[in-house]
Amino acid sequence: MSMNFDLECKNIVKKFDSFTAVNDVSFSIPKGSFFSILGPSGCGKTTLLRMIAGFNNPDSGDIQIKGKSVLNVAPNKRPVNMVFQHLALFPMMNVAENIAYGLRRNGMVKSDIDVKVQEALERIGLPDAGSKRVDQLSGGQKQRIAIARCMVLNPDVLLLDEPLGALDLKLREHMKVELKQLQAQFDTTFVYITHDQSEALVMSDQIAVMNHGVFEQVGSPQELYYNPQTAFVAGFVGDSNRWHGRVVDLDATSVKVETESGLQMSALSVGSALKKGDDVDIFVRPESISISVGKDGNVSDENKLTGKLTNILFNGADSRCLIETETGEEISVNMPQTGDFNDLQRGTDVTVSWRQDVAKCFSHCADLDEEQ
Repeated sequence: MSMNFDLECKNIVKKFDSFTAVNDVSFSIPKGSFFSILGPSGCGKTTLLRMIAGFNNPDSGDIQIKGKSVLNVAPNKRPVNMVFQHLALFPMMNVAENIAYGLRRNGMVKSDIDVKVQEALERIGLPDAGSKRVDQLSGGQKQRIAIARCMVLNPDVLLLDEPLGALDLKLREHMKVELKQLQAQFDTTFVYITHDQSEALVMSDQIAVMNHGVFEQVGSPQELYYNPQTAFVAGFVGDSNRWHGRVVDLDATSVKVETESGLQMSALSVGSALKKGDDVDIFVRPESISISVGKDGNVSDENKLTGKLTNILFNGADSRCLIETETGEEISVNMPQTGDFNDLQRGTDVTVSWRQDVAKCFSHCADLDEEQ
């Protein structure tokens, strides 16, 4: 069974004195996948990546690549390579020499090195860049060279430690697409760590959301976005309106919650079994909320609130409406640019509503209070 996976981590634990950085983590990555580990700073994702690379050893558990344990294998002997945030290209070498560095260290003859380097340059779309100095490259070109330098060594797994973190916003957006295309072109398993949810959602086949040393949920971007299984995942992945309250009534699948400001809401119960009086969080995506003009909006949804439109944030394909409810809470609503609401203005009385099935209720997550 293990041979179906390029990488398997089994019950990995890593402690630093009394602090547990990685706590009994297990996962398997199929060959040729783009797998992201997403989480806030300090959640354990870099420690986990360093154990896969061989820079740290787990206190217990096993790491297998292509079905073989690498626990006692030195970093330079493992079939993995790593791209760091600051890339670590050698400024005294030209592009071709940078790409050839690992091949030379492995003792490959020059004629074979030249062929491999040129093949790599062509695959990353820079066939004529071999003689250029590193300081002549753009940020995106440096990223591609750093990946090519790793890929000429034919690793089974490429580890990427927040490689887009040092780039400006526009280049980061461009490189998300490029990285995904490069991963498919090389057909190599990528393990990518990031705290940026948009990077993970755009590029990944599977995402593990990590918090306090454990995986809260592993799934496709769509699964994590539409069907979060914990409050932390619901609040960390994508944008959501969030209310804190207590359960006042419930049945097998749904709950009624009273928020801190006295609002009554209906939602689906997710995760651990809830009971009356439980401290809970409700999450509703901005695009799941409907908006109508006036305080007497004709809606049939289970949840309905009235308020005033305080701002409209135009964003090309859609706009985000900010609404202050009569109880003083702010709600975000995404509105497509269909022309139906061109007359909306600040100060307009509106009704917002949403169905019970798009509202997810979880046991309260204190970690999200810290994030805000």
